[in-house]
Amino acid sequence: MATKTAFVKQLRGITFVGKTDTNHWITMDGPENFYGSNSGIRPKELILLSLAGCTGSDVVAILQKKRIKLDNLEINITAEQQETHPQVYTKIHIEFLFYGKDIADKDVERAIELSQTTYCSVTAMLQKSIEITHSFKIIAVD
Repeated sequence: MATKTAFVKQLRGITFVGKTDTNHWITMDGPENFYGSNSGIRPKELILLSLAGCTGSDVVAILQKKRIKLDNLEINITAEQQETHPQVYTKIHIEFLFYGKDIADKDVERAIELSQTTYCSVTAMLQKSIEITHSFKIIAVD
């Protein structure tokens, strides 16, 4: 089993910087009315970016292996969170927007299915406690 590490350091208030084994730094912060300086992404928002990045990487790789030309992919995430503390996400919807020519629905559906059920580790962790749904649109590009 592989071990991964993360290092987080407080700058001031609730402004933190952190890095993982890849040695890339990221700033996390909160709003000014909650001891932050509003200088970075909220830690919980990173979960949504992680989900989109993980499943997006899978889907693109699967389509490339199938030799399907994709001009671009955009992913929109909508998350519902409960209003009481802890304000956890209760539902997440992933919308994939595929841009390209001659992209078949069946290929996109299969790539998303493989990502969501087999490959995306972020989905695998989150779906144990959060309802995750998805949809897609194919936008033809000449």
